[in-house]
Amino acid sequence: MTMNQLTQTTVPNPATATSVSPLEQSGSSKTKCTKRKAKPDMYQMVTDNIIKALEAGVKPWVCPWTGNGAASGLPANFSTGTAYSGINIMLLWSSAAEQGYTDPRWLTYKQAAEQGGQVRKGEHGTTIIYYKMLEKENEAGETEHIPMLKTFTVFNVQQIDNLAVEYAVLPVASFDPIEKAEALTARSGAKITEKGIQAFYRPSTDEIYLPERFRFNHAADFYATQFHELVHWTGAKSRLNRDKGGKYGSDKYAFEELIAELGCAFLMADLGITGDVQHENYISSWLKALNDDKRFIFKAASAASKAHRYLTEC
Repeated sequence: MTMNQLTQTTVPNPATATSVSPLEQSGSSKTKCTKRKAKPDMYQMVTDNIIKALEAGVKPWVCPWTGNGAASGLPANFSTGTAYSGINIMLLWSSAAEQGYTDPRWLTYKQAAEQGGQVRKGEHGTTIIYYKMLEKENEAGETEHIPMLKTFTVFNVQQIDNLAVEYAVLPVASFDPIEKAEALTARSGAKITEKGIQAFYRPSTDEIYLPERFRFNHAADFYATQFHELVHWTGAKSRLNRDKGGKYGSDKYAFEELIAELGCAFLMADLGITGDVQHENYISSWLKALNDDKRFIFKAASAASKAHRYLTEC
């Protein structure tokens, strides 16, 4: 997607590249009386930065690059090929936009070394988040699930020398129907009617209504709008069973709109399509929710990733 000048939403990370992996723990302090620093609240740090972006009128979930032909628009690990998901997509998109990176691929310091690469001296990494559930047996002998949130540092491939990075030749841009988008929509099995001038998903009949294609300036804008409604469609009880309750203008309504906004952005990036969603703006509602709940954006990103996977794997 086109480059946007975004407000930084990455978690501040002062660590620079050295000969030691940023993932390695430094040894325990020799001074026993040294007080341990309080752990940073990652939920609050990420949320605060996203609030700053929205207050500046910028959506920090817009993909900052055009496809390079070698990878999709979703940020991915260069070593494993695995795409990042949830909040990490936005953290890496925002970092790339701020630093001017045009490649969506990332590596840890150790992975770069294993690939024969070397992070350039003075380069700053981007902090991303790893989340998993730990199992622990309580006193009653029952298994409890405890959420664990960890952070680690990655570097964009454009910060690393001596990597064997390949780029494919990109086709000439066209406004013709986009085959990948058509195929994804067909596989979903969603009932879609192109009629009128409004785009919406109707839960009562499980149908999507879109304006006719000719009403859009570019084919990509049509698919962006279609994907937005498809993400709403995934929330039906027979699919992901997402709570979409709430009337227009309510907090629940705005939350579902954010899920659709993010899910559409993830799908567009994955397929390498650049387009704008033509729907109403909910930024003021999102700002209120972000200020009230530091986990709001994490929940929305997680739900959007589930919708993205549902549509790409069906």
